[in-house]
Formats: sequence, structure tokens, C-alpha cells
Amino acid sequence: MALDPRHLPAEALAFLSERHLATLTTMRPDGAPHVAPVGFTYDPAAGLVRIITFAGSRKVANLRARPSRAAVCQVEGGRWLTLEGPAEATAEPDRVAAAVAGYATRYRTPGDRIDRVAIEIAVDRVMGRA
Repeated sequence: MALDPRHLPAEALAFLSERHLATLTTMRPDGAPHVAPVGFTYDPAAGLVRIITFAGSRKVANLRARPSRAAVCQVEGGRWLTLEGPAEATAEPDRVAAAVAGYATRYRTPGDRIDRVAIEIAVDRVMGRA
């Protein structure tokens, strides 16, 4: 079921704040999908999914080699949500700090990394059932 990303129902927002992992799908340079488990946060005011990772990860390499759309999908039992949109990997300190802060709130405080980057998805499509 399609949902309006600008006006997600309370149940969907609650589901996105619970501690669940998800999968991130990016596209490899040859066009094949790459799916990896991730923790993520969703900022409804900014319309952004944020994921922390490291500069040498395959997901970052995919986005830098072939800028494209990406999707995160969170599932628990019959509840699921997929958030999709244009994705970007960034090492900009303020954006990485926002991703780390969100991750610390939803999951746990991550260890320090000098090669930390953030992946941001500008959500323009949401599907699911929460």
C-alpha cells in the first residue's frame, strides 16, 4: 500500500522509531541490486533516511560510482515499510553528526571512526503496512 511520505500515519512513524534493523538496497555499477543489513533513522521533518557506514563500504562505492535511488525496508511480522528515494553518500561533518546522533538515539552510541560517512535518502516514496 502506498503512503504519502509527507503525511505518514502515526502507526508508521511509531514503527520507524522502534528498534528494528532493515535492509538497504543500492545499485551496483552494472545495475544489479546490492542488499545489505543496516540500522537507519528517519527524520520526518527533513524527509530523510540516514544510515551510518564507512567510506570503503560497498554501499558507498555503489552510490559514488552510480548515483541512483535507494530503498530501506524494515519488517517485523506482518508490519513492513519501504522508504525510497534519491540517495547520496556524504562525509560532510554536520550531516554525518546528524546521522550518528539519530543512530545513537534509536540503537546505541556507535564507536568512533575516522572514515565515517552517512548515506542519506531523500524519501519520495513509501510503501507498506504498519
